[in-house]
Amino acid sequence: MRFHVQQAVRAVILLGFAGLIVYLHYSGDIVKLINPKYETLSKIGAILFLLLFTVQLRRVLAPKGADQDHPHDHGSHRHDHGYSPVDAKKLLSYSIVVLPLVTSILIPLSTLDASIAAKKGTMLALTSNAENQEGKTERENDAGVAISETEQAVPKEENIEEEGTIPDTSGSDGTPDPNLYSNSVSEETYQQLMDELEVRESIQMPDQVYAAYYDEISNNVEQYIGKEITVNGFVYKEEGFSANQLVVGRFLITHCVADSSIIGFLAEFDDAESIAEDTWLEATGIIQLETYNGHELPVLKITKWQKIKEPEQPYLYPLNIKYS
Repeated sequence: MRFHVQQAVRAVILLGFAGLIVYLHYSGDIVKLINPKYETLSKIGAILFLLLFTVQLRRVLAPKGADQDHPHDHGSHRHDHGYSPVDAKKLLSYSIVVLPLVTSILIPLSTLDASIAAKKGTMLALTSNAENQEGKTERENDAGVAISETEQAVPKEENIEEEGTIPDTSGSDGTPDPNLYSNSVSEETYQQLMDELEVRESIQMPDQVYAAYYDEISNNVEQYIGKEITVNGFVYKEEGFSANQLVVGRFLITHCVADSSIIGFLAEFDDAESIAEDTWLEATGIIQLETYNGHELPVLKITKWQKIKEPEQPYLYPLNIKYS
C-alpha cells in the first residue's frame, strides 16, 4: 500500500470544515454568522463533509503500482485526481480552500459594531428606509417581515405551513433568547401582534418582534407620534450629528452576517455627547416625527436611559409569516 500525502491533506481539509461547523453549533456561535432558520441546513452541510471525508479516506492508501500517478484525458478536458506532484497552481488552490479554516482559528469571532455600521452607511439606510415607506404599498419588506416571492404570488390557501412559535411580547426584561425560536408566526398571530401594537401607549421592543415592530412604526409613524417606546441597542454616531444626537441601533441578519443591515432610531437627549460609540443602552423616549437631510423619520426624545451589557446574542432576525 502507498500513502498519498495530497489525498491525506484533502481528507484533513474535509474533516476540518466538518469540525468547524460542529464547533460553531456546540458553542452557539453559529447564530452570529447565519439566521437561525438555516441551522438545519448547516448541520446537513457538516454531515456531507463527514461523508466526503470517509470517502476520501479510501484514496489516502492505495495499492502500489496503481495507475494513479498521471493526469487523465476525459474528452475535451484533462485533469488529475490529486496524485500528480504539487505545483504552484495546486498550492494556490489549496491555500484558498484552507483560508476560511485558518482565519477561523487565528481570528476570534467578533460582533459587528459601530465601525461596520459606518461602512454600511447607517443614516443613509435609515433615511432610505423612511423614503421607501412614504410610497410603500401593503407588501412588507425584509426589514421586519420575511415573505418569499412565492408566498406573495401564490394564494394563501395554497401556502400551507405549520404555525411557528409565538414570540414573547411581555417586554425586554426576561425576554427569551431569540435563537430558541424559529421566529415564525402564523398570519393571524402576526396581525394580532400589529393590532396590539397600535393600541399600546407604552411600547416594548422584544428581540423576537423587534424588526417587525420597527417596520410597522416606520411605515405608519404618524400613528405612533407621542407614544412612549423603550429600545436597546449599541450607540452609533455620524459626522454631522448634533451634540445631542446618536443612533440606538441593531444589526438585522436576513440570511447571513454578510447581508446584515442596520435598523434603529435616531435619538436626542442632553447626555448623548458623553456616551461613547458601541456603548449598549436601554433607552426610553417619546416618538416624534422630524426631518433629517430632507427625509422625515421617527426620532426618539429620550426621557431616561441606562447603560447595559452587550447581550449574548446581539443580532436580530426577520419575523417569518407562515400562511395556513
